[in-house]
Amino acid sequence: MLQPAAVTDTLTAFAESKLAALDAQSLLRRLQPTRREDGLWVERGGRRLLSFSCNDYLNLSHHPAVKAAAVAAIEAHGAGAGASRLVTGDHPLLAALEARLALLKGTEAACLFGSGYLANTGLIPTLVGPEDVVFVDALAHSCIWAGARLSGAMVIAFEHNDVEDLARRMVEARPGARRALVATDGVFSMDGDLAPLQALSDLCAAHDAWLMTDDAHGVGVLGDGAGSAALAPDARIPLQMGTLSKALGSYGAYVCASGPVVDLLKSRARTLVYSTALPPASAAAALAALDVIETDPDLCGRPVRKARAFTRALNLPDAASPIVPILLGDAERALAAARALEDQGFLAVAIRPPTVPAGTARLRLAFTAGHSDEAVAELAGAVRRLLAA
Repeated sequence: MLQPAAVTDTLTAFAESKLAALDAQSLLRRLQPTRREDGLWVERGGRRLLSFSCNDYLNLSHHPAVKAAAVAAIEAHGAGAGASRLVTGDHPLLAALEARLALLKGTEAACLFGSGYLANTGLIPTLVGPEDVVFVDALAHSCIWAGARLSGAMVIAFEHNDVEDLARRMVEARPGARRALVATDGVFSMDGDLAPLQALSDLCAAHDAWLMTDDAHGVGVLGDGAGSAALAPDARIPLQMGTLSKALGSYGAYVCASGPVVDLLKSRARTLVYSTALPPASAAAALAALDVIETDPDLCGRPVRKARAFTRALNLPDAASPIVPILLGDAERALAAARALEDQGFLAVAIRPPTVPAGTARLRLAFTAGHSDEAVAELAGAVRRLLAA
C-alpha cells in the first residue's frame, strides 16, 4: 500500500533539512566510487592516485596466494555461506581459521563474526547487562561505544589513554556494579597511538574487571609474530577482538578468548546467531594471509618503518603504528588539504566529525608495506608545503 503523500513529504523534508545542515558545516559525506588496482593505486574520478588512505597495511588483498585461496574456495564451496553458523553456515574453513587465530593470539579459542562492528556489538552485550558497568576510552571506536550502550550497562568514559582517570572512575563506580568491563582500542584508528595495555591490565586485575581490546589495526603489523596485543606481551587481556579486513586483506572479524567464553558467544551473541556466516572465500583468504605473515616477518615491520620515515621527515613524533594523523582542525581546511594532495596524485582522505572530535578534522594517513621510500618522501614534501601555506 502506498503511503499518503504528506507522510512521504515530511520524511523527505526532514532528510533534506538534515543534509543542508551538514553541508553548511562541511560535514556532508558522499560516496566516491574508487577502483583499487592493486594494494597501492586506485582510480577515482577518472584519475589514477597513489593511496595513503587504505587499511590494507601489508597489501595482502592483492597478494597472489591470498587471491588464489579465495578463488579456490569459491570454486569449491560457492560464493556465500547460505545461513547462520548455527543452522547450516558453519563451514569447516571457519573452524580452521578460528584455530589459527587463537594460536596467533595465545588463547584457547576464537569466534568469527561478519565484521568488526558485528563483533563488538555482539560481544559486549553478551557479557554485561543492566547491573554492570563498562568503562570505555573516550576515543574508542564507534562500535565499542555502540556495543556498550546496547548492553544496557552503565557506560562511563575515561580520558584517552589516562590510566589514573580510569582508576578514579573505577573506585567510584566499580563497588556498586555486579561485573565490570574495560574496553579500548589497542591501536587507535584515527590517531595511530597505542593503548597502555600493561597498565590497564594491572588496574583491571586490581578491580576484578575484564579487559577487552579492539586490535583491528595492530594484528599483522605490531608485536611478536605480528600478533600485536599492541606491544604489551605480558598484559592479561581476556577478550581480544580484531578484524580480517586490515592487514589480513580479507573481510570479517574475530574474538579470541577462553574456551567457555567463546562457547557462550557462539550460543548467545545476537550478531552471530542471527547473521549469515562469513563466506568461505573470506576465511580462505585470511588463512592464506596468515601463512604469508608467518613466513615473512620483515613484511610485517615495513608499514611502521614507512610511517616513521614520514614522521621523521616532518620532525613529528615517531609513529607508533602505520597510522599518522595530520591534524588541521577545521573540516573545510581538511577537505581543502585532501583536494590539494589529490591534485598532486595522492589519495589522502579528510576525516571529519563525528568520526573524530569537533575541532580535530584531519588527514588520516595510512602507510603500507608496498609504499616506496620515494613515494613516502614525496608525500612528506607535499604535506610540508601544505602546512606551511
